[in-house]
Amino acid sequence: MPRTKAGASAARVRFAAGSGPARGGIRWAVAGLVLCVPLLSVVALAVGSVAIPAPTVVEILVHRITGLGDPDGWTLVQDGIVWDLRLPRVLLALLVGAALSVVGVVTQALVRNPLADPYLLGTSSGAALGAVASMVLGVGVFGGISAGFAGFAGALAALLVIYAFVTLTGEFSPTRLLLAGVVVGAGLSGITNYLVFQAEDPGTTNSALFWLLGSLAGASWDQLGLPALGLVTGFAYLMSRARQLNAILLGDETSASVGVDPQRLRVTLFVVAALLTGLAVALSGAIGFVGLIVPHIARLLVGNDHRRLLPMAALLGGLFLLTVDIACRTVMSPQELPVGVATSVIGAPLFLYLMSRREVRLGGA
Repeated sequence: MPRTKAGASAARVRFAAGSGPARGGIRWAVAGLVLCVPLLSVVALAVGSVAIPAPTVVEILVHRITGLGDPDGWTLVQDGIVWDLRLPRVLLALLVGAALSVVGVVTQALVRNPLADPYLLGTSSGAALGAVASMVLGVGVFGGISAGFAGFAGALAALLVIYAFVTLTGEFSPTRLLLAGVVVGAGLSGITNYLVFQAEDPGTTNSALFWLLGSLAGASWDQLGLPALGLVTGFAYLMSRARQLNAILLGDETSASVGVDPQRLRVTLFVVAALLTGLAVALSGAIGFVGLIVPHIARLLVGNDHRRLLPMAALLGGLFLLTVDIACRTVMSPQELPVGVATSVIGAPLFLYLMSRREVRLGGA
């Protein structure tokens, strides 16, 4: 019996998505990465300018979560360092790394370009402008809101400007959206640099520059609740569109033949990706290369099926950023190296290495 066009297209989607390592190997890889999360988190909680033994870290966590254990086994200072200072930072590193990596996967799929990353959407520049403006111009101008909230508001404003320009000046397309994002982002970056340059207070200038270079130092419990909910919700939504992302990799005609509206899908997922990027940048500043490098490493491990690729990228991204943050806190201790500097130094040669092995690619592209 001859195949229908839709049936053949669906088979192509399943074939492209199913290419990759054997499932047994994927399960072992995922299990190993999941096990690394608590192990690496304990290391991150133990090391720093004040070293705390790993068994003590575990005892503090168990006591804080369950109430079990003897609090006389550690000091109040150690308890405060682990629970109030380092644990929020560990969780922030996992959240931001996962968010940037997942957005990188989605952006590369939507534009079918292995060089795409979250910062091409332009929202990161809007987030940077909002946060730096709140620092330099003073809290009185912004009604006392935090730099993080101002950064997210700036990301939303940049997204609205870019989307309005693309939709009002012609037909929506991924290429026009990315070009508009790059141009608007460059303009906003220029304004941000001007604000830093004309700041009168050296302390404010240093804070703004440190934020622009990327930092997780400002993590605290009261700043994690809503952002964590937003990042988890965004990831859950992207997971619900994993099959449609598989289809769009094979082109608009193929995806339309299996019931996917490529134009509507791109608009929706671009908005979600931009909001996640803005939220991540508002929390941690500009941290580059995570959303560019991690998706390619994840594809090497699990293939192109976004049902496996998105969770793997989230795991790898969180672990990668947490590892880099540990290094940034210990290499120059007691001074701290900005995380964005380290990710760029590590990411550039790593990406060149992947290119030299011809492993920078997209399934179906």
